[in-house]
Amino acid sequence: METHPTHVIRLLLVDDHPVVRQGIRSSLRAKKHIRIVGEASNGVEALEQARKLRPDVILLDISMPVMNGLEAAKRLRKIVPKSKILALTMHDKKEYVLRMAQLGARGYVFKDASPSELIEAVETVSASEVFFSPEALRHILKDYVGGGHKSAQFLSSELSDREESVLRLIAEGLTNKEIAEQLCLNHKTVETYRYRLMRKLNLHRVADLTKFAVSRGIVKPC
Repeated sequence: METHPTHVIRLLLVDDHPVVRQGIRSSLRAKKHIRIVGEASNGVEALEQARKLRPDVILLDISMPVMNGLEAAKRLRKIVPKSKILALTMHDKKEYVLRMAQLGARGYVFKDASPSELIEAVETVSASEVFFSPEALRHILKDYVGGGHKSAQFLSSELSDREESVLRLIAEGLTNKEIAEQLCLNHKTVETYRYRLMRKLNLHRVADLTKFAVSRGIVKPC
């Protein structure tokens, strides 16, 4: 049976297109644990609503009149530092993805994302984790591998402590069973962490996870 978090996620929806906002409302209507507490059509309104409502998650468009999402994200970090910013946009350009990450966005999804992906993104960033769509994360990883300082700084805080522990043990060659025993976790839970790491980092082989762990200094090279 499907279960939902007991905590209600309070969401501020920011987009200048009424049709888009209506579509998001429809997608989230059946999810009782996600409640849209306010809406805004530009960055200035977003600041006002955020200051008043103190939402858990701010679903933020980038291209908007009066004040765009980039400037709004910069100011929102100061006004409501505990609110998690999730960019929802049509822009897949590297510059936008990297800039939103640098401004503190915890996630980046596209407007053509499925309702299930959008819901997962909201739940993930609300839990203080990171959710970037595969294409957006690919831009960040390319910049990181290429020596992008800001992307490296972003990636350093991307993994939770538990995810980093699982990644370290995977890189050291332990099986799921061995990792479960060492971390006192269920075998299925370790499988979930392994899948989440591969999805989050857009890496699909143990060898690639190991290389990433070495580049991060999580494990030392042999």
